[in-house]
Amino acid sequence: MTFFIEIINVVLPVFAVIALGALLKRLGLIDAVFLQQTNRIVYYVCLPLLLFFEIGRADFLANFNGRLVIGSILAITVTFLVSYAYTVLRNYPPAARGVFSQGAFRGNIAYVGLAIVFNALGQSGLTRAGILMGFIVPFLNLYAILALLWPHRASRDKGGSFLLKQIAFNPLILASFAGIAWSFLAIPTPLLLERSLKIATGMTLPLALLAIGGGFSFERLRGDLFTAALAAGAKLIWMPLLAAGILMGLGVTGTDLEIGVLIAGTPAATANYIMAQQLDGDAELAGTIVMLSTLLSAFTYTVTLMILRS
Repeated sequence: MTFFIEIINVVLPVFAVIALGALLKRLGLIDAVFLQQTNRIVYYVCLPLLLFFEIGRADFLANFNGRLVIGSILAITVTFLVSYAYTVLRNYPPAARGVFSQGAFRGNIAYVGLAIVFNALGQSGLTRAGILMGFIVPFLNLYAILALLWPHRASRDKGGSFLLKQIAFNPLILASFAGIAWSFLAIPTPLLLERSLKIATGMTLPLALLAIGGGFSFERLRGDLFTAALAAGAKLIWMPLLAAGILMGLGVTGTDLEIGVLIAGTPAATANYIMAQQLDGDAELAGTIVMLSTLLSAFTYTVTLMILRS
């Protein structure tokens, strides 16, 4: 019983703050404009600062695990290829192919994954997860754009330049690699800067979770629920199991194995819905996958942590 309560104490606080965001939106204390601005602040300012701060002040060589990075990228790559091949075999319409595929492999690492890892493993886990995120986010963006553009390759001229911009100017990638460089070069952080960053980054995860909750809507749970459930199942069950198998095969154990599995098991990213709208994807299906996977991830995270800790 104590073991189960320990797991609940890791998972429930994260989803309690998400629920608080939904409640505040329902009560009218926050609105769509606030949520849009909050998402922009979190994505372009708070999260980059958090990643830079946590990675930059850590010992890079002590926290970097190359096998964890390689194994995670392999799990993402395999899931991308298998999920897209499935849509081709099932003759999904072009607008649904990329949406289903990215829903199966592209998770909400920045908002949900980091919060779960921090609750489960503390500051050191957050640092290691941040380093991992810096290396896998370029692959997530690359595969997501490929999945969405490929079905429309004959009718679109948006290709290489768009892809390069999405990767080269991603604030999370830039912040992660800036933090890695700062850590690797062992540059000392002035006390004034350290204390300022500590205050600024303290609001990141709460704001991110409130934004998810405020943007949650049961109205998006419509359309092809069966297809959405398949994509959500691939993201929440198939991908963490695949990641666990690959990582253990590479000899990754302990904290790093837990980080790899928790990051692999994140629900579908909110950005999937936005990107589907921009690149002629089925936005309704994308929204359903995001909402359904987020809703189910409270249960899957509980089960995952129980297996990992047992």
